[in-house]
Amino acid sequence: MANPPDTLWLCLNPSLRPFDQLLCRQLNRQTELRCWGYYQTPDEPCCIETALGLLHQYMRLQGRPMHLLGHGLSGALGLLYARLHPHWVTSLTLLSVGGNPAVGWHAHYYALRDLLPCDRKAILMQMARMLFGPQVLGQTLAQAKLLAQVLDTELTPHSIGHHNQFSPGGVIPPLLVCRGEHDTIVDPNAQAQWQPWLKPGDSLWSCPEGRHFFHYDHPQPVSQIILEFWQGVSSASSDRPLIELKP
Repeated sequence: MANPPDTLWLCLNPSLRPFDQLLCRQLNRQTELRCWGYYQTPDEPCCIETALGLLHQYMRLQGRPMHLLGHGLSGALGLLYARLHPHWVTSLTLLSVGGNPAVGWHAHYYALRDLLPCDRKAILMQMARMLFGPQVLGQTLAQAKLLAQVLDTELTPHSIGHHNQFSPGGVIPPLLVCRGEHDTIVDPNAQAQWQPWLKPGDSLWSCPEGRHFFHYDHPQPVSQIILEFWQGVSSASSDRPLIELKP
């Protein structure tokens, strides 16, 4: 790309960051990609508003709007941020975020806990199979342990006793929404729920053969779709007047 955009990868669950790295490397071949992470301390309550405030502090320090992108809950954070501060967002790319952004894998986990007469380990094993597909037993056990670590130590939008709600809707900045064709969390219906909120220039894309972490298994085609989207945003914005950023 002739003029690389300022881009920012969002990460709310650092335990899942290894699944982002292959795509980040692909994108870094064409543009300078920065990463913003949120690390929750053991005594800190789960509050996405805290993460939103810290992200805005970071954006103000950069002093310019950026292309934001994120997977799952991290993408939902970008969505909420773009609604609050649209002038600070050049574009928004969401990976595995449905039209109802609160219904991610965390919500599915607690729904299974309510429905199934199983212990926690069995439900986590089922979640691992839903997210990653059939694996050998050792891999499924490792993935279930990773999911447990996220639920126990990192920011999550839900708990056994309380489920947060994020209002459905779009954003003012250009929007790209991507999912895996075989994702059981963001299924075709969850993707179709975006349709009423799309504006000219927004796009929906499904990754063939992809599951919930499709960007890990298929980083090259995903990066190509994102780069083409950014190229189109840059071309369209070159004729627009500059907007003064608001604090």
